[in-house]
Amino acid sequence: MRAETKTTYRSFQYFYLTAFLSNGSLFPLLAVFLQEEKQLNSVLVGLIVAAIPLVNTVMEPVWGLLSDYTRKPLRLLAAALAAAAALAFIYLFYDHYALLLIGMLSIAVFQAAVIPLSDSMALGFVEQHKLVYGNIRLWGAIGFAVASFLMGYITDMAGSLDWIFVAYGVCLLLALPALRKFPRQGYDIAAVSMKEGLQTLRKNKPFLLFLASNFLIFGPILANNFYFGTFILAAGGTLSAVGIAFFLGAGSEAPFMKLAHRIIGKMSILHVVILSASVSGARWVLYMFDPPLAVIFITTIIQGLSIGLYVPAALLYIRSAAPSSVQATAIALYSAVGTGLGNAFFNLIGGVVIETATVYHMYGLFAVTTFLGVVILFVVKRMTNALTGKRGIA
Repeated sequence: MRAETKTTYRSFQYFYLTAFLSNGSLFPLLAVFLQEEKQLNSVLVGLIVAAIPLVNTVMEPVWGLLSDYTRKPLRLLAAALAAAAALAFIYLFYDHYALLLIGMLSIAVFQAAVIPLSDSMALGFVEQHKLVYGNIRLWGAIGFAVASFLMGYITDMAGSLDWIFVAYGVCLLLALPALRKFPRQGYDIAAVSMKEGLQTLRKNKPFLLFLASNFLIFGPILANNFYFGTFILAAGGTLSAVGIAFFLGAGSEAPFMKLAHRIIGKMSILHVVILSASVSGARWVLYMFDPPLAVIFITTIIQGLSIGLYVPAALLYIRSAAPSSVQATAIALYSAVGTGLGNAFFNLIGGVVIETATVYHMYGLFAVTTFLGVVILFVVKRMTNALTGKRGIA
């Protein structure tokens, strides 16, 4: 590897480390911050955290269009990092609910630019130089795990959750120097007609059913990331315990992601999706019964099996099930339904259930919807076998 290429490669790794250090500093404790520091009830907290994925769903393609139009992704990315950091520092001074909601929406608007724009440049770079993207993105997983661990201890010792916004903003600013070594352009993807893609995919019943199952399975997984801190505190844990739990969970995902392709080769894609989704469902069932903290910590390690396998296997199924001409549309729909709508819906409904009942009832709801999603996956498997007969898919 040439010295210049190696420098750029290290710059990408450093960027993902700091960018995900910021995410790991803020989002695991955001719901707890809104409840403890701002004294919001769970419904109002749910409205705020549900708005974040909806903003991401809308703004990620907008930032992509701006990048394509201006041909200046680096300037856009630098502006987004600086703006999100500044808004995070200001957020600490908000007290009224309207300001807390609008402030978080504003942060989310600029946060939505960080990963799509950096991914675009990273993908173009690794393709040009025949490198492995996973070895760059892996530093993001490390950053998230380390930040969640450290912020649990820092907030516990400081006696204030305000530090999560300080750390978030500082880490975003620390990411800025890496941009000097980034390539000037991103990864060009062939234009695809969204209308044509939707018309093709709506006739694909297994694909549509898979989207429904993804909504029911992945939505609770993502909502858990916001409410898991609340659950740990309800179980008698401390903020330090929240940090340890997130560290174990996030840290366990990377090894399973590395093994995912090998496991899929032995079990088939849908079998892996069903297995990982069932593990998630079993975890939610366990949480219904108020397990001791030691058991909760053990189950966070199982998160590597449920998420580390589900994410790559689900994406592989989408690519296998959709015709090559509409794969970009298929992946966009998959992201919008699970990461966007599913995330938002279960964040909102989770807050409502916590407010009207308990966090344990919320996990009961998550268990029901997850196993309903698993039932749909068995239907998808049967339909896929009947339509294709390809063992590699079903």
